[in-house]
Amino acid sequence: MRGVFLPRLLSACVVVVGVCSLVFLLIHLVPGDPVEVILGESSQPADRAALRAALGLDQPLLVQYGHYLQQLAHLDLGQSLHSRKPVADLLSERLPATFELAVAALAVAILMAVPLGIIAALNRDRAGDHIAMSFAMLGVSIPNFWMGPILILAFSFWLGWLPVSGREIASSLILPAFTLGTGMAAILSRMIRTTLLDVLGEDYIRTARALGLGRGRIILHHALKNTLLPVLTLIGLQLGALLAGAVITEIVFSWPGIGQLTIEAIQRRDYPVLQGCVFLISLTYVSVNTLTDLVTAWFDPRIRLRGD
Repeated sequence: MRGVFLPRLLSACVVVVGVCSLVFLLIHLVPGDPVEVILGESSQPADRAALRAALGLDQPLLVQYGHYLQQLAHLDLGQSLHSRKPVADLLSERLPATFELAVAALAVAILMAVPLGIIAALNRDRAGDHIAMSFAMLGVSIPNFWMGPILILAFSFWLGWLPVSGREIASSLILPAFTLGTGMAAILSRMIRTTLLDVLGEDYIRTARALGLGRGRIILHHALKNTLLPVLTLIGLQLGALLAGAVITEIVFSWPGIGQLTIEAIQRRDYPVLQGCVFLISLTYVSVNTLTDLVTAWFDPRIRLRGD
């Protein structure tokens, strides 16, 4: 198992540092001055120079990058240029909302994908299969920034059933979770269909049928168990992708999470906050993928043998 864990851990560290370095370079190359955002366009040049020196933005880019890597090595994310609050505190305030949205979206995806995948597999090339896979195709094709406003119009303005935005009441979670989880449900349902069709063609399934076992028992107690490993791997990969989709969804629904904080940091040119958000998102994404690889290797001895 060590032969699987150490390469995964090393590659995860390289990816996180690479993403953070790329973001650091890009945010310093795009137009926009954080000092001008803080002081305004009518501020005096002397005031701008003083604030730029106080924030360390007058130093060469290479020096700033070295200072950033040194802070990152000590898990010090710095202070916000706008509010002067520690970036770690800002992230800890917003993280529960994003975690809540991601878990709810994952639950929506699983609850939708499992029955759709089973229906499609049991009705291969028939109406049930075509309907389920058409729904999956729609889920993949419709972007979050389009589906979100449509759901708001339908369920908030026209029907008046759910809140438009915010996080004040429990029902505020329904629309953003559905918006974020639908795309993942579409991908999962197609994976469940494909894997289940392969399993249903195995000899032990035919033996179970010959023994007179019911269709429901064969599916629930025998076939689905052997579809869990590839589906679990896909869920791990898509769970990290939920954070990327959450950025758009949180903006559409004014959900106070990491995604909204990221956009606010971009608008304010708040470099430390943006770097902290990207660090957290990339670390979560890589950690989930690495954990998924380790779980897969644990359940599949063939992977462990290749690693050893």
